Amino acid sequence: MHSTGTVPPAPAPAGIPAESPTLPADPHGDTGRHARRFGLPVATALVMGNIIGGGIFLLPASIAPYGTVSLVAFVVLTVGAIALALVFGRLAARDPRTGGPYVYAREAFGDFAGFLAAWSYWITTWVSNAALAVAAVGYLDVLVPVGDHRWSACLAALALQWLPALANFAGTRYVGAVQLVSTVLKFVPLLLVAVGGLFFFDPDRLGPFNAGDHSAIGAVSASAALLLFSYLGVESAAVSAGEVRNARRNVGRATVIGTAGAALVYLLGTLSVFGTVPHDRLVSSTAPFSDAVNTMFGGSWGGTAVALAALVSMTGCLNGWTLLSAQTPYAAARDGLFPAVFARRRRGVPTVGVGVTVVLASLLTVYNYASGSGKVFEILVLVTTFTATVPYLLAAAAQIFHLVAGRSEAVDRARLVRDSVITAVAAAFSVWLMAGAGYAAVYQGVLFLFVGIIVYAVMAALRQRKQTSATEVP
Repeated sequence: MHSTGTVPPAPAPAGIPAESPTLPADPHGDTGRHARRFGLPVATALVMGNIIGGGIFLLPASIAPYGTVSLVAFVVLTVGAIALALVFGRLAARDPRTGGPYVYAREAFGDFAGFLAAWSYWITTWVSNAALAVAAVGYLDVLVPVGDHRWSACLAALALQWLPALANFAGTRYVGAVQLVSTVLKFVPLLLVAVGGLFFFDPDRLGPFNAGDHSAIGAVSASAALLLFSYLGVESAAVSAGEVRNARRNVGRATVIGTAGAALVYLLGTLSVFGTVPHDRLVSSTAPFSDAVNTMFGGSWGGTAVALAALVSMTGCLNGWTLLSAQTPYAAARDGLFPAVFARRRRGVPTVGVGVTVVLASLLTVYNYASGSGKVFEILVLVTTFTATVPYLLAAAAQIFHLVAGRSEAVDRARLVRDSVITAVAAAFSVWLMAGAGYAAVYQGVLFLFVGIIVYAVMAALRQRKQTSATEVP
């Protein structure tokens, strides 16, 4: 981190003039004392907090059946995620408005592409919120017994969704504070295992390199499919760019630093658990970090400590995702692609977007508990992996568009080559994410997209009718 002070503007992307058009004023904005812009530390915490949710506490056991070859999948995913982070940074330097992939897709390809990015991302956020809340109940049950009855668990899940929503209603000032505190608190136990576990590391506990029936490449792809959901959130700073101070510079820095930091914690934490918990125990473990702490220090207090850390982690993650869930519809509503009510803001937060999102996530949560089927919910979680990659791919395509369409006389050749390679990696990563989601998830995700097309048709018709009426008025 650099010291505070006046920071010079970031250089414009290759082939793009340093000046940018004046962005339209936000008629729905609020600049009161509760609406405060994020600096680099909070923007970085937003990225790391949204990437690192509760998944880290389950990942080692989930990928253990594939053996240590799954660590290779971590490396591949990390390279792709950082490439995507760099693309978001370049696009935010070009257009630092709130909305992230939606803004980039619409500016490059028009309203329909922008709508698809916004619609897909919005689905991702509220389904992810429901998933996180339901998963958090499992950790809450270790501290306060709520899992014995289905509806007590449901009420706990709803409370875990509405508390972050209330923090968002209070304003961006409080969102940033909650995000920073929760990110710091959850890293204490994570780093305890990630770093402390290395001192208790025993190579004999790692198990085989390829423990399954797959080839090495097949094992990497199969384990990567389980890790995909854990990397959602790399776009967090870009989506909230309008709330980030000096966004042209800080969005890119926060995205790369946050993604790299989250990846380091993931890799070290998983490696430490692999090396402290015997492989045969790890495969069947339901609390791998608790088992690692118990092995390191003895006793049985690890389960409680890790459950508390997981609860803090997922509450902070819900806090950040709740803000992001409202930002993209807000940006789309300002452009007439979402209902105008989503453009209303209070204390810097699109409160209608937050409210609608938390209601939808709550309904999905109630449905999950009422159906009593975990398999339905697992499919929906995989759907979010697919729906998130739609705006990722559109953002990468927008960067490809700008690189190819850039004026050749104004292009820095070395930067052009570097940006082209990074963008190609990000695009390939996005396609791989789609493939990893599986046939069922892609099928369900496409149905969600088709519903969105109907919504777009209605909104486009209303917008055209309004424009026609305006021209007919004498």
